[in-house]
Amino acid sequence: MKIFTLGEANGALPLVRRIVADVRDEYDAWRQVMARYEIIAAGTRAYLGEDPHEVALRQELAERATRLDGLLEEIRAIGCELKDFELGLVDFYALLDDRLVFLCWRLGEPRIEYWHEVDAGVAGRQPVNQTQFPGILP
Repeated sequence: MKIFTLGEANGALPLVRRIVADVRDEYDAWRQVMARYEIIAAGTRAYLGEDPHEVALRQELAERATRLDGLLEEIRAIGCELKDFELGLVDFYALLDDRLVFLCWRLGEPRIEYWHEVDAGVAGRQPVNQTQFPGILP
C-alpha cells in the first residue's frame, strides 16, 4: 500500500485521469456488448448450440474484460484504487492525524479536493484543506 501526500496524489492525476477515462470507455463498451449478448443468449436453445454471433460476442466480452483487468492493474501499480467504473471514482491512501484515510477524486474534477474515512465511502467526502493535508493546493 502506498501512502500519498496531497501533492503526490495530485501529481499522479494526469496519468490516473487518462487511465480512468480509458476504464470508463472500455466499461461502457463492455456493458453494451453484454446487453447484446444477453438478448441473443436468451433466445438460443441449448440443443441447437451457440449461434456464431453469440460466440463472437462472448469472445469480445472476454477481450474487453482482459483490457479492463489490465487498466485496473495500471491503477493499482500507481498505488490508488478505482472504486467506481461509471463515476471514475479513485481513492488514494493518506494519513490524517496518524490515521489512514482516503484522498478522494472523481473523473472530471480538476484536482483532489476531498477526503473521507476509509470506512465512510464517497458519501462521507469532506473538503480537503491545507492544514489537514500539507501539499499542493491552488
